Order: sequence, then C-alpha cells, then structure tokens
Amino acid sequence: MDFLTLFLMYLCFVLAATALLCIRSGREESFLARSVDGASQVLSFVIPTQLQRVTQRVLHRLFHTRSCLFVVLHIALQAAVYGEYTWEVFVYCWELQFHLLLLLLPYLLLAGNMGCFVLCSRANPGMITKSNHASLVKIYAYDGVLFQKGVVCPTCNIEKPARSKHCSFCSMCVHRFDHHCVWVNNCIGAFNAKYFFLYLFTLSAMAASIAIITAAFLIQVVLLSNVMRGSYIDDQGQEHAVEILFLIQHLFLTFPRIVFMLGFVTLLTLVLGAYCCFNLYLALTNQTSNEWYKSRRSGCSHHLTLQPRDRQVVYKNIYSKGVWRNLKEIFKPPTVLERKKK
Repeated sequence: MDFLTLFLMYLCFVLAATALLCIRSGREESFLARSVDGASQVLSFVIPTQLQRVTQRVLHRLFHTRSCLFVVLHIALQAAVYGEYTWEVFVYCWELQFHLLLLLLPYLLLAGNMGCFVLCSRANPGMITKSNHASLVKIYAYDGVLFQKGVVCPTCNIEKPARSKHCSFCSMCVHRFDHHCVWVNNCIGAFNAKYFFLYLFTLSAMAASIAIITAAFLIQVVLLSNVMRGSYIDDQGQEHAVEILFLIQHLFLTFPRIVFMLGFVTLLTLVLGAYCCFNLYLALTNQTSNEWYKSRRSGCSHHLTLQPRDRQVVYKNIYSKGVWRNLKEIFKPPTVLERKKK
C-alpha cells in the first residue's frame, strides 16, 4: 500500500476514535468527563507524572475549550475522500460512460455542505446577554421539571431562560441549547439549528452518493471482467470457484484505496444517517438533544400529573405544538411578538 492509502487509513482511524465521542449530542461533557477520568485512573499507575500532566493539558485543550482541531480534521477527511474520488473513481467511471450528472452530484452536495458549514460555524447560536435576556426569557415557559424558574447561571450571573444552558466550551448561556458541536466549533442553538440540520443532511447525502457511485463502479468492473465465472487455486493446489471473500480480496489488491474508501464512506453513511434521523425526530417533536437526554433521567409521559410525594414527577414535553409547527420552529425561531399573538 502506498502513502495515500496509509494516510486514508490513519485519518479514518482518527475519525472512528472520535466519532462516537463527538456525535452523542447533549452528552458530550458528562460522557467525556467520565471517560477521561476513568482512563486517567487506570493509566496513572503506568504513565509518568510529567506525561500525565501534559496529557491532561492536551485533553483539556481539545475537549473543554473551543478548538479548530476537529475543523481541520473535518476538512482533511473531506479532502482525502474527494481527492480519491476525483483522481480514480471519477476517471474510471467516466471511461465506463457513467452519466455526468451522477458523477457531479457529490461535488454539488459538497458545495451546499460547505455553505451550511460556514453558516453554522459563524452564526450566533443564540448567545444570551444582559441586553437580550429580558426578551428571550419570555419566549418559552418553564416546565417545572427540566427548567425551573429563578435558576441563576453562576458564570453569566443571569437567570436562565427556559430551554437554555450554559456551554462550558464557549463560556456563555445559549438560547434553546442543543449541544456544542466540535466539528463546526460552535454551539447549536435556536438561531443556527437550521444550518446544522442542513449541514448534517448534506453530509449524509455526500457520503451516500460517493458510496453508491463507488459500489456501482466496482460492480461494473466485476461484471465486465467475468471474474465471478472464473476459478482460483489455493495454497494447497486445489481449484475453487470464485467466492465473495476472494472477490473482495481481489478488488482490494487491484483497487486498494477505492475499496478502503468505499468501506469508510459506507460506515459513515450508516452513522450519519442514523444521527440525521435522530435529529429529525427531535425536530418533529420539538426537543433538543440536551432536553432529550435530561428527560430520559426524569421519565417521559404524554401527561403531566400530580404524583405522590414519594414518587418522581413525570416529565411532559410542553413545547411540542404538532409536527408541522415543530419543524417550522427550527427554520423560523419564535420571537416574543409571535408568542404574544398565540
């Protein structure tokens, strides 16, 4: 395998190590804290103290402060995948007379994805300040379970509006806080949730389109070569008909980078597709990732009823207004004037 293949494998390994860590919206801080603390306790017995301090500073820099590292990694992964797609898959498919519009589809999705990425990362997610606090606190009612009236943020020194949360990464309270996304290096809140939703959708479509085109190319190669009708001789000198495992090994030896890229984008399509469906579910039910995670601990119900004192209060999502209005709220966040009209 050449350098580009090794580089692709390295980038994919890094992404796999961080994807589950960063894609679990609403649970980043607690999940990371538990993971890092547990790993530190185990490794403290074998790692020198000086190295532990350096590691802790690096981890704090990566996972507890705003950093462009994951943005750079995001761009590097896209460049590696699109470089391989352009230099090999696109050229081979063009020779096999694939439709030009199909081959250009990943580039069109890339343009839309980069636009959504810039908007999502640069937009104000809904930073709560003393100047806009009075208006933002009137938009959502307190449900009395997840959001209590009168709770003051100790860092910002202001009363937390309903559905808001203080982000330790950005050191600010965010209106309708969803989660902090390290891939866009910004919080996801009321005012950039629509950009994040479109960014995630186009990213999933990008991976799916490249996976489909690459798989179609490899299938076309197999059909044209008639390799499935052939046979091979194993190490013992026995002849066997071509099987799936042998075919995969043959394709990997012939097109190592293409086959590896196909496996990577296929896995990425499944992960991103599942996460995209989860975000669609949140949008249709008018929930944030932060609220979904907190409600799992409080218990969910369609009705908020009075419980005996020895029982826990059952949580009800009071912010859901129907599928269409919930989805509309993502793309047009409500204001104080709109709430007064209702």
